[in-house]
Amino acid sequence: MHIETERKFLVRDLSFKDLAVTSYEIKQGYIAHDGGNTVRVRIRDKQGFLTIKGPSVDGISRHEWEREIPLEDAQELFLLCRGGSIEKTRYIVPSGKRFFEVDVFYGDNEGLVMAEIELERPDEPFERPAWLGREVTGDRRFYNSHLLKNPFKSWREDIEK
Repeated sequence: MHIETERKFLVRDLSFKDLAVTSYEIKQGYIAHDGGNTVRVRIRDKQGFLTIKGPSVDGISRHEWEREIPLEDAQELFLLCRGGSIEKTRYIVPSGKRFFEVDVFYGDNEGLVMAEIELERPDEPFERPAWLGREVTGDRRFYNSHLLKNPFKSWREDIEK
């Protein structure tokens, strides 16, 4: 099983779009979410994925298991999801020897733009582009599973970018 080590940031502006090498649409929902464990189904363009994640102990790293599944299975699994779905466009933006995944959210999370970078270890240095804002790694309000129950529109006024 893979250990995912990632850091999350708010995004200051949309200038990252000019640097993106690709983008795709994502719809995701949660079949289960309990005690930091999640079972997620995702459709990325025309591909389906099932992901299981364990709880994070340090706010940065957690166990992750992900497999591609047939699109039809992913669509059916949405019937088991609790609380609706998250919809966003993901942009892949190179930065130094790494890539940021920048998500622009829609629906009840409209206005939220977050960037994630996956690292080899929590203290790995990386380039910080000018469009990168405040770090929100470990802030549960920014977990996608949390955004389903507490959408950004209901607390966006509390955030200073």
